[in-house]
Amino acid sequence: MAEASGVTEASLKAKIIEQLHATYVEIEDMSGGCGQAFSAVIVSPQFEKKTSLARHRLVNNALKTEVAAIHAWTPKCYTPEQWEKLRQEGNQAVAPGKDTTGEVVNGTTA
Repeated sequence: MAEASGVTEASLKAKIIEQLHATYVEIEDMSGGCGQAFSAVIVSPQFEKKTSLARHRLVNNALKTEVAAIHAWTPKCYTPEQWEKLRQEGNQAVAPGKDTTGEVVNGTTA
């Protein structure tokens, strides 16, 4: 299916890995395939010693063009140490929306 915004899960993932040197990236299109709402889990050493707000700003600056082209963007940002701890505890985070019943995000069409 063609992406209405021109933004895809693959393009977001590639740019995040390139710009943020991410060690793990999970992207989910929450818009039912039209490319207007994405959620993400991002693990990067660049998040070390940064607040949650600073991490989100770092991601949003790296994806400035892409974020401007879509309706909704919801990242979860972890340091490699935080990510490893979550994995060891069996609490591995998933992209926001993967915990849902699979319904499309409100306000979007599929």
